[in-house]
Amino acid sequence: AFALSAVPEGVEDEAELPVLQKSEKSGTVNEKSKELKEIVFIIQSQSNSFHSKRAEDLRRDILEQAADIGKELPTVLLIHQMDGHEGSWTILPLMRDFSITYGRNSSWIFFCEEDTKIQVVKLLETLGRFDESKEWFLGKALYDEESTIIHHYAFAENPTVFKFPDFAAGWALSIPLVNKLAKKLKSEPLKSDFTIDLKHEIALYIWQKGEGPHLTPVPEFCTDDVSSYKVDHCATTFSNFLPLCGEPVKKEDVFVAVKTCQKFHGDRIPVVKQTWEREAALIEYYSDYADSSIPTIDLGVPNTDRGHCGKTFAILERFLNHSSPRTPWLVVVDDDTLISIFRLRKLLSCYDPSEPIFLGERYGYGLGTGGYSYITGGGGMVFSRTAVEKLLASKCRCYSMDAPDDMVLGMCFSGLGIPITHSPLFHQARPMDYPKDYLSHQIPVSFHKHWNIDPVKAYFTWLAPNIEESRNGKKVGHNREDL
Repeated sequence: AFALSAVPEGVEDEAELPVLQKSEKSGTVNEKSKELKEIVFIIQSQSNSFHSKRAEDLRRDILEQAADIGKELPTVLLIHQMDGHEGSWTILPLMRDFSITYGRNSSWIFFCEEDTKIQVVKLLETLGRFDESKEWFLGKALYDEESTIIHHYAFAENPTVFKFPDFAAGWALSIPLVNKLAKKLKSEPLKSDFTIDLKHEIALYIWQKGEGPHLTPVPEFCTDDVSSYKVDHCATTFSNFLPLCGEPVKKEDVFVAVKTCQKFHGDRIPVVKQTWEREAALIEYYSDYADSSIPTIDLGVPNTDRGHCGKTFAILERFLNHSSPRTPWLVVVDDDTLISIFRLRKLLSCYDPSEPIFLGERYGYGLGTGGYSYITGGGGMVFSRTAVEKLLASKCRCYSMDAPDDMVLGMCFSGLGIPITHSPLFHQARPMDYPKDYLSHQIPVSFHKHWNIDPVKAYFTWLAPNIEESRNGKKVGHNREDL
């Protein structure tokens, strides 16, 4: 089912293939360039003030480009402003609305992130090569080099055969495919299940075990930086940077809580001390055993084999009652989380700690039927003091001491109407669990797990601040070996 089409004779480069798939109804590409009004742009926006402003800036830029070329203005929507439910960011629950609203008068729905840069004329030309009356799923292709836990070990025999889109480059669905997906969702509602890696899960849903289209790679959908010499042919680009909005927050403004237990004192804690502990001015280790050599603090909460809700809520209480009331940020990490506090301080300069902020890598549970989003704990959970205050002032608590802390927190914040804030720079898994091309346009803040890697080497390869980065905040190349 996964056999890729053979490259036709005379085509030397597979990248040329989409050119051969231009509209059958057109004589030339330019003749049939899509009218801009037939494209619906969907920006993966968030309600947090920093993110919503960036999305609004992109929306304005798209509309200004459209006005400059004298085209009718397209529809540009921000996903966080759409009516519906908390699952809007997972996109599939919106397909029926898209089909009803745009199914007759539009040709394409184009999705992008708030930092995707779009050359509108080039995008029109690119989409104009494809017959919009057919089912198309277009994007920049990513694939797993080896099967990975974050994709439930899909296609274990050869994970490279399954392609999924890099959202940063933008991706597009033709309206016939949107209508087909809407019809399927009407008869088979989404299951109440986990959303872990949206780009992979959407591609799987569209593929439908071989019955639907697989992703068609489009070379003009790029993640090269706009200043790169490679971008002349690109309809989209992506700025490869770590947000910095003024001075990084002070070291003393970030309190770091490390969750551990006695059985890991000997192997995991030494890794923290050899790597990122030196970046933290305020750090405490919370365990089920007080060990003065680390030192650890026994919160009086026994260790559990499963979730650690009791321990995490005890950490939140301690932060509120025992740390300086002037410390605006709390970071809760596992003892096998690798994190760059240096980069986190830059990232936090973009957020207002007077807002209730719960930041990290976003997962979802049961979002097809209501459900809630949550920050997955292994990549690190970042709280503004305001968020901790609002949470603890509510009645929301663990339903059991060994409940999954990250999911309970997501449920609580959802009930309080406080949206979580997603950053793709936090990672629940190891560097080797992500496509290299995906990580190549990131400056990561965290990774998680020590399985089958040298975690110290992983930290110094991917996360350690180096002299140039420390001095001027610019991205520098890392010697990122296969880890």
